[in-house]
Amino acid sequence: MAKKVLVICGTGIATSTVVAIRIREFCATRNIPVEVSQGKVMDIVRGIEGYDLIVATTPIPSKINIPVIQGLPFLTGVGVEATLEKIAQALS
Repeated sequence: MAKKVLVICGTGIATSTVVAIRIREFCATRNIPVEVSQGKVMDIVRGIEGYDLIVATTPIPSKINIPVIQGLPFLTGVGVEATLEKIAQALS
């Protein structure tokens, strides 16, 4: 069964698209079945039930009970491989 990942950025459009593509590509190389959705911080307020992991490029509320991985390395290019490994571990 595919794990569900929610990629969160400020508007849920540009930045989350870049991160979502990288996660999909990485998971495909590792044969990790994954469904990646995109959203904005306000989507967390509306409900995030059913997701296994959140990758966020922007601050999100600390009361989230789903594992959160910071996605800023995807934007800076520093630490991308380590972040992808964290994602693989979280999804295994």
